[in-house]
Amino acid sequence: MRTLVRGGMVVTEAGTVSGNILIKDGRILGITEAQDADAVIDAAGKIVMPGAVDIHTHMDLDVGIARVIDDFYSGTAAAACGGTTTIVDHLAFGPKGCSPWHQIREYHRLADGNAAVDYGFHGVLQHVNDEALDDMAAIAREEGITSFKAYMTYDGRLEDLDLMKVLERAAREHILIAVHCENHGIVTYYRERFVREGKTQTRWHPASRPAEAEAEAVNRLLYLARAAGEAPVYIVHLSTHSGLEEVRRARAAGQIRFGVETCPQYLLLDEKMYDDPKEGLKAVMAPPLRRQADREALWEALAGNELDTVATDHCPFTFAEQKQLGAQDFTKCPSGAPGVEERLILLYSEGVRKGRITLPQLVKYACTNPARVAGIYPKKGTIAAGSDADLVILDPDREWTMTTGRLHGNADYTCYEGMKIQGAVEQVLLRGRTIVRDGVFTGARGDGQYLHRGISSLA
Repeated sequence: MRTLVRGGMVVTEAGTVSGNILIKDGRILGITEAQDADAVIDAAGKIVMPGAVDIHTHMDLDVGIARVIDDFYSGTAAAACGGTTTIVDHLAFGPKGCSPWHQIREYHRLADGNAAVDYGFHGVLQHVNDEALDDMAAIAREEGITSFKAYMTYDGRLEDLDLMKVLERAAREHILIAVHCENHGIVTYYRERFVREGKTQTRWHPASRPAEAEAEAVNRLLYLARAAGEAPVYIVHLSTHSGLEEVRRARAAGQIRFGVETCPQYLLLDEKMYDDPKEGLKAVMAPPLRRQADREALWEALAGNELDTVATDHCPFTFAEQKQLGAQDFTKCPSGAPGVEERLILLYSEGVRKGRITLPQLVKYACTNPARVAGIYPKKGTIAAGSDADLVILDPDREWTMTTGRLHGNADYTCYEGMKIQGAVEQVLLRGRTIVRDGVFTGARGDGQYLHRGISSLA
């Protein structure tokens, strides 16, 4: 069956063109003037872009004190409604001392047959020995999981010696190491001090994880990667101007095998949210929301093509119950917020429509570059002959207000409540089949396929 998406403004990272997209057997045949097809989707007056790729989500994540409220079905259905047709999920830590294979098998159990969009996994490293390093290499070969996550803080963090061992092996095996960059000593010092001093209201949360904690860890990671033979690394959720300056320093020094991600919350929200002791719990996340100056610096970096991707760190808990664990002490609040459905339209409304980034840059940051970093380009992330027919048809003129009731995930809040939005996701195709129409999810549990990923563009 041949399907024609007709008359839209087709956007790729390279630019825009008016044309028709011809689809057959779930793949794109090309952008064409042809009109002959078995089915026609009228996209006149609309923007047509690749299905978005979110390479930083946490579905069904168990953090010990709470489990996120979105499983692989509800979370990916919400992703689809927001125009995201592929996710790469970060695995939770497993039992202490377990093999890296343990969580791979557990997440296949959670996701296979449940995901509504296509999906892959980042492996997780929580201890390092020869066996774990061998497992990392085997998982990359056998499972197509060609990226692994390491943390520089939290109980499962890796110290510099273990990071060096991981990075050296990753450089040899062409495996990308994604890293949560915060200095554990700085964070621990302030959190413990503030609790002792009774400074447990949410307004102390950003001060407990200061910009210096991120900047130092970004600096250290990049030097470690360089010392390990230009190991490929990916800095997740960059949130600060000072962290950005460390990225600029490394690039000016000629370091190239690394990528940098930021998230909508660090572009659109700031630490003033924490002034409300109750509502501020909604935005308790790590790293925390920052100053307006940090937001402006990150937008400027996107405009200047200094960053690589915009992902979400989607990690939703309920405000009514789970977030209330931190009502008397912010250090006990589960860390994270929803965002997988909001990302694409926020970047369009607040980025493109307000002149901060261009349409091709939106596609680059939300679709193409994430696919490249994940090792799934050009199957995903672009509109080209042979690519999967994952498409988003966006109405540029529809105006609406973002509210929790209009979203589709299981979270009982959004950090963007009441925000005026310009533009709306009208229709979403996954491998040529419509899974969202007029804001309604029409796909099914299990529609998503597991992605055996190739080598990252950074590796």
